[in-house]
Amino acid sequence: MKRFFYVCGILISGWCFSQESAPQLKAAFFDGVAVAGYVDHGAFINFTGPNINMTWHQVKFVLGMLPSLRIKEDRSEGTKNNAITPNLGAGLTFVYKKIALQVPVYYNTKTSTQNGSWKVGIGLGYSLK
Repeated sequence: MKRFFYVCGILISGWCFSQESAPQLKAAFFDGVAVAGYVDHGAFINFTGPNINMTWHQVKFVLGMLPSLRIKEDRSEGTKNNAITPNLGAGLTFVYKKIALQVPVYYNTKTSTQNGSWKVGIGLGYSLK
């Protein structure tokens, strides 16, 4: 009887520990995803920054900060800003195999002609890792 319980215990523990692992949440400072896209009548280029990510099968979900270069022509009268400006955004990035799809949000500050507002964009990129 003792042997029977030992055999059952070994079989059950082997069955329980051989299951697929559940998705885990991880934090990272850099994920190696380069993205280019469109937001607010201009373009952006970014790499994913500090984030929280989760992998499920072959899809990686990344929620984090996006240090970016925004490219947009200044059409205001008078003194013009540079066409390329550094900007920090936040957003969600989906990575399937090596292809990345990103939905970033950037804040445009208040000016004399516009109120400050959040702008949503879309981007496509490549995962370097």
